Amino acid sequence: MKGFAMLKIGATGWITKEAPDCGPLDAICKPLALAPCSSDVHTVWAGALGDRHNMILGHEAVGEVVHVGNLVKDFKVGDKVLVSAITPDWNSLEAQAGYPMHSGGMLSGWKFSNFKDGVFAEFFHVNDADGNLALLPEGMDLGAACMISDMVPTGFHAVELADVQFGDNVAVIGIGPVGLMAVAAAALRGAANIYAVGSRPDCAKLAKEFGATDIINYKVADIVEQVLEKTHGKGVDRVVIAGGNNDTFAQAVNMVKAGGKIGNVNYLGEGDTIGIPRVAWGCGMGHKQINGGLMPGGRLRSEKLARLIETNRIHPEKLITHVFHGLNKVEPALMLMKHKPEDLIKPLVLID
Repeated sequence: MKGFAMLKIGATGWITKEAPDCGPLDAICKPLALAPCSSDVHTVWAGALGDRHNMILGHEAVGEVVHVGNLVKDFKVGDKVLVSAITPDWNSLEAQAGYPMHSGGMLSGWKFSNFKDGVFAEFFHVNDADGNLALLPEGMDLGAACMISDMVPTGFHAVELADVQFGDNVAVIGIGPVGLMAVAAAALRGAANIYAVGSRPDCAKLAKEFGATDIINYKVADIVEQVLEKTHGKGVDRVVIAGGNNDTFAQAVNMVKAGGKIGNVNYLGEGDTIGIPRVAWGCGMGHKQINGGLMPGGRLRSEKLARLIETNRIHPEKLITHVFHGLNKVEPALMLMKHKPEDLIKPLVLID
């Protein structure tokens, strides 16, 4: 089969491999829709996960089942399915402990384009099909469905990590596709003021549509100063980090109240350490919690998020700004994510 791969750090290309084998609990799918992610960019060009050779990229997909293992109960050949970017081993001790995303070791629930071939290929393998696939609801837009792989659940998980409660004032740092879904999730959870930090006009417009009350433009002034001004010096109850860099944690600590919480889902692709300002953190005693996590993945989460789309609670299809057709267009779509033109939020590749 043909797939688009990371050849080594800093290099990508098309390769040919044997089609994956199907275990008794697994499924083989062909893609119907694919979406490149900034994580792919970090993996290839920053070498964030270390060197990988001839590893097929991609973890965001909607697929059609072409083969199932003999112990799979709920899916059959021909089913159109939502595919979670995170595919845990649900019988693992880590999953039983409540951390399925770390099944088999830290971050090991993230298999696609981490230590196993991803979805940018003619066929891809899904472990534990009954636990990691979900049926595509009839009539659902493929773009919206593809966002259920990663953008929606990751943005929502950021809000879970920050423990946003009704009436909270919330800052969302970074309003790319994940941050935009975090804005939507914070609004659904009943946040009061939502301060969305970003500079791109299209992202800012969509953030307002999704529930942001204010746009904090980091190009205008320091974001901490702007948030403190908006909150009359008090700071916010919760901070969601969905963009930025290693220094963003210091900004989050400086803008959150004592007793507040910070939820991070930003993939830190470079650097060895993260700086936490000592005094702003209450000299270690300010009860300013920092929670960073990989979203859990799995079937149930995909099904629940699909319900939110079906009931018009969220509209992730609005993230998609560029649409390509054909598997061979994965490469230019990924290059868009790398170079991030001003009008880009999220590209989609439809496999016609």
